[in-house]
Amino acid sequence: MSALVWEGVLGGPGRTVAIKDSIDVAGWPSRAGSRAFAEAPPAAKHAAVVRALLDEGWQVTGKAGMHELAFGVTGINDWAGTPVNPQAPDRIPGGSSSGCAAIVAQGTVDIAIGTDTGGSVRMPAACCGVYGLKPTFGRLSREGVQPANTSLDCVGPMARDMDGIVAAMAAMDASFIPQPAERCYRVGVVAVACAAPVAAAMANAVQHSGWHCSEVQLPLLGAAFEAGLAVINAETWAAFGALTGRGLLGADVEARLLKASATGAAELAEAEAVRQAFTAQVDHLLEHFDALVLPSLPRLPPRLEDVRNGAPVIDLTLFLRPFNLSGHPALSIPVACPGSPLKAGLQLVGRKGGDAHLCAIGASLGVA
Repeated sequence: MSALVWEGVLGGPGRTVAIKDSIDVAGWPSRAGSRAFAEAPPAAKHAAVVRALLDEGWQVTGKAGMHELAFGVTGINDWAGTPVNPQAPDRIPGGSSSGCAAIVAQGTVDIAIGTDTGGSVRMPAACCGVYGLKPTFGRLSREGVQPANTSLDCVGPMARDMDGIVAAMAAMDASFIPQPAERCYRVGVVAVACAAPVAAAMANAVQHSGWHCSEVQLPLLGAAFEAGLAVINAETWAAFGALTGRGLLGADVEARLLKASATGAAELAEAEAVRQAFTAQVDHLLEHFDALVLPSLPRLPPRLEDVRNGAPVIDLTLFLRPFNLSGHPALSIPVACPGSPLKAGLQLVGRKGGDAHLCAIGASLGVA
């Protein structure tokens, strides 16, 4: 299945870029991977990030497929099509920016621009073996991006190398000033439990990084995951709840939305308290370290067949979603799994506003 759901050529002759189907490109419809928007009219104007890329001479080549309404982690979409994971065709491409990761991994475009509400850039990047950045919350404009109202979602780039990530950020944000990579970074290694292949990949990458590493704890990581889930449920229900009960949505998204509708005020108040406490915890660690490192995913991407047969997947965002809640920039880097053809994702988390510094740290790893 093609990763693109709309093909065309705009701008150029610079780097080629695909745009997630929830981000407006003037003259093309934004369908957010959903039958509910099958008859959506063409967008009247470019999203701010698309306009910035075109102004820099980049060439937009199409709209990339996605998990419906950006409300899922697998990338499976039986209406718009499920992109094939080039790294492992029998495994999920990851969501929700599934088409973006797949088309970059294919080598069809240089860069893809997705969105990340609960891991939706980093998750498919890790599944497909490419780089993916969730910038500091609010750093990149979300004008022209669905849904309009969010306290979690960020526009972010995917690429096959750090040069591509840096180029995309610099094109979309004039305040992003690239930094040279060094070898003397102080990195806090967050103690987490993960599958053996991922643990081996992380240990191998960190061992050869040249970083000055110390183990650290994030006691509220699990609570932040749950709090982030509550917030995304409430905000996605507010944005798309009116589409339920009309036969317009896939069964998985319909069920998740209906469950999300039960998110109450007390749960959200608790989630906001966790947001503040977890953010302070991360900020405190980053007073002593240039970045934190932990796996992007706790295990390798599951097989499509297993997921279609009901295998649980929500745990896949256990280490991703907390940093949407806190708003810190987070970068997923593909690293080799010893003895396996698959790559795992190594996640770096940096100080708010320190996106360029985080990218320099990522570039210093150089192991993809």
